Amino acid sequence: MSTPRTTEHRLQVATVLHNFIESKVLPGTGISSADFWKGFDAIVTDLAPKNIALLAERDRLQLEMDAWHKANPGPITDMPTYRAHLEKIGYLVPNPKKVKITTKNVDAELAVQAGPQLVVPVLNARYALNAANARWGSLYDALYGTDVISEDNGCEKAGAKGGYNPKRGKKVIEYARHVLDRTAPLKKGSHVGSSGYRVKDGDLVVTLKDGSKSKLADKSQFIGFQGDAKDPTSILLQHNGLHLDLIINRNTPIGKSDAAGVSDLVVEAALSTILDLEDSVAAVDAEDKVLAYDNWLGILQGTLTEQVEKNGKTFTRGLNADRVYTAANGKGKVTLHGRSLLFVRNVGHLMTNPAILYKDASGKTREIPEGIMDAVVTTTIALHDLKRTKKDAIRNSRKGSVYIVKPKMHGPAEVAFAAELFARVEKMLGLPDSTVKLGIMDEERRTSVNLKACIAAAASRVAFINTGFRTPTCMPAR
Repeated sequence: MSTPRTTEHRLQVATVLHNFIESKVLPGTGISSADFWKGFDAIVTDLAPKNIALLAERDRLQLEMDAWHKANPGPITDMPTYRAHLEKIGYLVPNPKKVKITTKNVDAELAVQAGPQLVVPVLNARYALNAANARWGSLYDALYGTDVISEDNGCEKAGAKGGYNPKRGKKVIEYARHVLDRTAPLKKGSHVGSSGYRVKDGDLVVTLKDGSKSKLADKSQFIGFQGDAKDPTSILLQHNGLHLDLIINRNTPIGKSDAAGVSDLVVEAALSTILDLEDSVAAVDAEDKVLAYDNWLGILQGTLTEQVEKNGKTFTRGLNADRVYTAANGKGKVTLHGRSLLFVRNVGHLMTNPAILYKDASGKTREIPEGIMDAVVTTTIALHDLKRTKKDAIRNSRKGSVYIVKPKMHGPAEVAFAAELFARVEKMLGLPDSTVKLGIMDEERRTSVNLKACIAAAASRVAFINTGFRTPTCMPAR
């Protein structure tokens, strides 16, 4: 069965993809249909041959290496000679003497904060939403439901009647209070057994187990609160750039049993998430790509939702809102991002996809290099995030950047090609140079030898560098 297609210049676009771009992607971006397709066609015409040439270079290197290993079978015993061979054939390249990452406008989750990063298939809307919302997580739930706390001595997850086990719950509460002692210690006494929290004159005042009062050893760790200062419903603390939210609610079963009414300790967890178009998905045609692109669009617009059935109940899951607090001094607001910073991982240079066909210089019809298609479409979709103006709107980047992971690249020449590709896309969309920040993954060679050369190839747009899984060298932009 042939795929219905719509012709745009030298591109034959699957009509389902064409309709998606025309009806959902372009409206609101300020990019006209005529300019988009003209620019897209020019990028494919100019860069597809370069993409093909890079893949041919991969084949040449592989043949050279195969020939060497056939002539020198067995374990490598003369490493200097082997290295000289890799340098001669161009597998290893000279490192530049001076290299500096000059990336600007990088969000805090990459520039100054350190925390976990999730990877989820963008084809699965529920997974994508769960990962985006995993920026904040209940420490109580994590402790109760995992083996951090032993199930010995009557502390099983399921109580005697199969429900909540208060003995295990007591262990959870005690553990969480010890976390507070380590991360936000008091001048005197302990959070363990504390019986009250209130705000007075910009200070957090804690009533200890013996009834005496104490304050934080470091006042600057108290960032804000929700509710009334005398009877707050949440206390926001900060430790090493990450936040902890002490939730106080005596109307819950947990809070009712706690001397201070504490019902949970919510902590910043997954600071960033990669929505994956590559390893974790199989997007083989236009219909698959439209589903993936539509989820990326929906999550950036804040409109992506999914019906979820859990414990016999059905509800709608969407994106978490930002978290808003009264500043510690009682004046002004503190607003924290409610979701992970989102990347989208494009495919590598190797893949092609029949969603778009084009004619090369010889007149041969080819499938589009999928990395080129991903670059154009995912960046265009990101305009919906960049163009938001409402202060209360859900935003991804607060610095005006687009974060894209570019995987499975073989050395600095391919990194340079990725940088050239996104520079062309930026020009096509009228974006400032290096708006797109790249997670560079030179993972196929599994070596950090070419690290400096890779950085030099895309220095102004490096979000992070990963040179392999066995010996990773991950460098966040500063």
